[in-house]
Amino acid sequence: MTDTADTFLAKSKIKSADLDHRRKINFNIGKYNSKVPEGKEQFADVNLARERAKNLKWRAIENLDQQLESFELNFTRRGGKVVWAETAEQAIEEILRICAEKQCTKVVKSKSMVTEEIHLNKALEAKSIESVETDLGEYIQQLDGEAPYHIVTPAMHKSKEDVAKLFHEKLGTNINLTPTELTQVARVILREKYVQATVGVTGANFIISDIGGIAVTENEGNARLSCAFPKTHIVIVGIEKVIPSLTDLGLFWPLLSTFGTGQKVTVYNTVVTGPRQANEPDGPEEMIVILLDNGRTNILKNPKQRESLYCIRCGACLNACPVYKNIGGHSYGATYSGPIGSVITPNLQGMQDFKHLSYASSLCGACTQVCAVKINLHELLLENRHEAVEEGLSPMSEKIAWKIWKVASLRRGMMNLGNGPLKNKVVNGLFKGWKQHRSELEFSPKTFNELWKERFKK
Repeated sequence: MTDTADTFLAKSKIKSADLDHRRKINFNIGKYNSKVPEGKEQFADVNLARERAKNLKWRAIENLDQQLESFELNFTRRGGKVVWAETAEQAIEEILRICAEKQCTKVVKSKSMVTEEIHLNKALEAKSIESVETDLGEYIQQLDGEAPYHIVTPAMHKSKEDVAKLFHEKLGTNINLTPTELTQVARVILREKYVQATVGVTGANFIISDIGGIAVTENEGNARLSCAFPKTHIVIVGIEKVIPSLTDLGLFWPLLSTFGTGQKVTVYNTVVTGPRQANEPDGPEEMIVILLDNGRTNILKNPKQRESLYCIRCGACLNACPVYKNIGGHSYGATYSGPIGSVITPNLQGMQDFKHLSYASSLCGACTQVCAVKINLHELLLENRHEAVEEGLSPMSEKIAWKIWKVASLRRGMMNLGNGPLKNKVVNGLFKGWKQHRSELEFSPKTFNELWKERFKK
């Protein structure tokens, strides 16, 4: 077992026994579950909308090279720059080069899982560049020194009392402040950062191929401010976020908001097609889009796993997953948690180190049922398990056990040997992990085969 698997099991064991954590996460997901049905009411046929979205993503991913080249052509026509980054290191190198060129000492950053994936904040801090998270949830997590807990709501595991205590310790505020007062404190601090920053960094929910633009979805307006106030705007986005046309947003924006937060549409939806033009009064002087691969083409070249690239990061599968709701987002030890994280992380970061995530599932299919773009997540988890075995990553003990099982199951006489007490002793002795949290297995004294023979002796 790898160190990452051991760490995952250790963290999961602690979190699953933490009743306070379970209370907070169930409360917050309960709020989400009460809002989603309201958001779905805007669709005449929500399943048809999901199917259409899946087909649009299929078209985009199957023609990914052409879609990205079309985006680059249209985006650069308006003065934007495109950088192709094959690895996280290449993306970081380009961002640091830009910051050095602009003599940047302060960066404002909107919520972006891709920047978490490449550990951008750590790289900037190593160069003495202050990187400030401007999304309230991300700001809370940054103050606490934690990674995001959830794809959409980074501080979902914290109660209002936790946040008040954190602000009291880090910012010296009154410990009895209400959520509204806490938000105002953060707003005052962050508004100053926008005008001080030389560079603004955002992600993108969608790359729009036909107009050469990026679409950003948010509820606070911080991404717009990160785009517009600094003189240089850097967008870091995974290559799978492409959609064919601007008109597709009419479907994707409501789907993302409904399945992400239960809203019919989020408060701020922005399309940015380049730096400030000659006839425009505001906006950045320079805009650079970094198209990040970082293992995504490994998924692209796998016909079965390719479907996972359709994900629009709504987080619905996390909220539905019984495993996630018990062990929390940080136990996964990866940027992307929950079912979608368990599917893509082994393919992005290596099957050897992360194949255990594919077993962190009950295979109940709840994730597939709620997916906004109908990704067959539970089937992809099984496919990961299959591929891990095909790559020879199973331990020798497991290989021997299945070999014995195969030999025995193909020979009826062997299956009938040692019924009852002997089978109980062997199985319960060998599979200690299975019975650690379960009762012992009890085999019947006789097999079905033997009972059948006794009944129908002829």
